[in-house]
Amino acid sequence: INVEAQLIYAITLPVSCAIILINLLIILCITCNRQLHNSQNYFFLSLLVADMCTGVALPFIPWMGLNRPLSFSSCLLVHIFPNFLFLAFLFNLVLVHYERYRSIVSPLQRGQLWLHRRFALPLLAVWILPLLFALLPAFGWNNKRCCTYRSVFPNAFIYLEVYGLLAPAILSIAAMTCRVLWITREQLRDIQRLQRAVANRECRRRMEMRYACCVAAVSLAFLTCWVPYIVYTHVGVEFLLRRGGKSNRTGHIVLSCVGIGGIAVVPLLLGLANREYTDPVKKLFRKLRHRYRNTSVQMDTNFMHTNSSKSI
Repeated sequence: INVEAQLIYAITLPVSCAIILINLLIILCITCNRQLHNSQNYFFLSLLVADMCTGVALPFIPWMGLNRPLSFSSCLLVHIFPNFLFLAFLFNLVLVHYERYRSIVSPLQRGQLWLHRRFALPLLAVWILPLLFALLPAFGWNNKRCCTYRSVFPNAFIYLEVYGLLAPAILSIAAMTCRVLWITREQLRDIQRLQRAVANRECRRRMEMRYACCVAAVSLAFLTCWVPYIVYTHVGVEFLLRRGGKSNRTGHIVLSCVGIGGIAVVPLLLGLANREYTDPVKKLFRKLRHRYRNTSVQMDTNFMHTNSSKSI
């Protein structure tokens, strides 16, 4: 257990700290800028809060697949709470992708979308629905034995969560992302047709290169963030449902840490790619660097002046 604990904390603590700090930084940028106080950024702010909570719970998630000497009430808490935070994170991620998808598909009707007119309802839904589902084992849907994952979550509950909630959420995000890329490609072709009339080849080349970079970035993010989690989901289900759950525990720990940590990075990529969130941070760092340089120059000047006075 000591070796497993060291492995879990060695992988999860650095990732957890980075997720929490970056989320806090982006949250401060949004809350301090009144121009960003709108429904779209409220959805993203909720996602950042859920992602930060996932970062807090990240060191405890790999323990869910291991046996621990806890009372059943404590066992329910340490299993249900991280599960609720992760489900809330996934629901928020789907909401953000859906809002951006609808804004791109129907840009002229963006202000008329029910998501923007009644944004409080989806915000409540993405937190309350995961909480209700996660609390089902506490309401009696469990196998009351020792403190293990299978004793808290029955097989039917695990299959329902994985293939009834997680898999549809991932597929919907992938479908919306592919649709947005397709729309972007069609719009790029329309612009290129107009540019052929003025023979602006350099501008066309830059736009094609920008689109290719966008596709490459989305593909790289999918491979590095989503694929490890998809592998963890399917392999983890087989591990948790296996009798005893003793085979290859180290592999399960590493896979769970990498899978959950990878998907938790997705909101950070979305936030860091938005200049509205990163520009205030850049300006702050520039001011701090400028002040540091001025302070260093002033200290050097004072030091030289003091030395010259002593020599005289």
